[in-house]
Amino acid sequence: MAAIGIDYGTSNSEVVYFDGQQHQFIKLDPSLEAANKIRSSVFIYYKDELPRPPIPMIEAKIAQLKRAISDKIEKAKEGYYQASDPKEQRIHSARIDELRAEFHNLPGLQERAIELLLEDMTVQDLPLHQLVATGEFAFGEEGFKRYLKMPEKGRLIYSPKNFLGANLVAGQQDAFVGLIAKQLAFFRESAEQQIGEIVDSAVIGRPVRFHGTRGKEGNAQAIEIMTQAAKMAGFKKVEFLEEPIAAAYKIERTLDRHTNVLVVDIGGGTTDICCIKLSPEKLANIDRQLDVMSVTGTRLGGMECDKNLITKSIAVTMGQGMLMRNGLPVPPAYYSDMCAVDDIPKLNRFFSEEYWLDIANTKSLVKEPKLLERLQVVQEEKLSARLVNSSRLAKELLSSKEEIILPLHYIEADYDVKLNVDELKRSMQSWLARVKSLVTECLKNSAEAPEMLFITGGMSLSPIVKKELLELLPGLPVMEGDAFNSVCEGLGIQAAKLS
Repeated sequence: MAAIGIDYGTSNSEVVYFDGQQHQFIKLDPSLEAANKIRSSVFIYYKDELPRPPIPMIEAKIAQLKRAISDKIEKAKEGYYQASDPKEQRIHSARIDELRAEFHNLPGLQERAIELLLEDMTVQDLPLHQLVATGEFAFGEEGFKRYLKMPEKGRLIYSPKNFLGANLVAGQQDAFVGLIAKQLAFFRESAEQQIGEIVDSAVIGRPVRFHGTRGKEGNAQAIEIMTQAAKMAGFKKVEFLEEPIAAAYKIERTLDRHTNVLVVDIGGGTTDICCIKLSPEKLANIDRQLDVMSVTGTRLGGMECDKNLITKSIAVTMGQGMLMRNGLPVPPAYYSDMCAVDDIPKLNRFFSEEYWLDIANTKSLVKEPKLLERLQVVQEEKLSARLVNSSRLAKELLSSKEEIILPLHYIEADYDVKLNVDELKRSMQSWLARVKSLVTECLKNSAEAPEMLFITGGMSLSPIVKKELLELLPGLPVMEGDAFNSVCEGLGIQAAKLS
């Protein structure tokens, strides 16, 4: 029996097996050169027809059909009482009997209701729990490519992790258990095939805080969802380890003496920081909580930068800031809702027909309606996730270039947006201020000062982020390490101890 480490991330996930000597990264996405990483997004879709509509929708449609039949019965009764000819009365009477039979024929009404619902129903009308229970699943690049080809055939959950601590409505918690169980089962089966052993245990990375506003309640809910999903996926034993502590376990193996290390882990969805005592003599210890001097974090990751770059720079080319005839600006909520790929209710509202009509009405009130047409294309063709992904690519390119041209031709032919590094810096200002505030909080709560700094996570590769952190922590030596794999390798180390 073997145990694996799972870094279940906001943007990407990876799995590693540690045999006590070396790490083996499990290949998860053969379409990528770095096949050990996989997009955390999931595309749930239907190859052919949509499934039977939910019972509440059927019942509502039956009630609507019954009301229509009742109206016809009343009209037939009026005709009966107004008729003077016995033959005409018999015709109305027969019609009343026919309509009453139709009214009480529940199987027939159900069949008709389902038929009518399927004519107009789209995948967006299905509740998430039904989608998870009946749909096909595609992970990683395969799922994202399917979404780009046929967004109307399914629903892309851009970052399941972002919802774990959120306030979920009835049925959604069970839906996320089922959805994540599918992912974890895929990870476990991939590991078993590649290491040639049965995998029955896992150490899964977790942020310090899953949700920025729900505190302990949100954290407890997230752990409960992940625990249930892991059991459903076939794991007999599962433990959780805070991600910056996992990264610390990895770098501890490179030390030759006791060292207090400040670990700053900035990922796609969360920023987590810890100040921890590390020592080569403690490599075999399982419980290290007494070595953690301070730990803090929040839901504040690179995805927020992606969305900020849209709302601060790209959205202006879609009509943001334009004035309507009444002197008021185009509603700024259009653009924040457009980017809400980690908020299912808000995104569903943005994709609704009512929202389309609202944008169409606003378009008639501005001098340059063509700009709002771009927004309407994103809304109508459900391109929010693709736009946020484009912004992420722009952010990465601007880490090494002063200026880029971002092609958005899937929105409009020849639609290019020029972006420069100064715009990226401006869009990151408020985000960076909050990151630095977390670092200051962690240092304030630590009993001892750090002797070294280790920055990890995808956002640690940003020159802007590095510069700001080094200015905040002058003179503190920086440890070199793997920005992407340190957390997962540390989880693998802990998993090996447990097995």
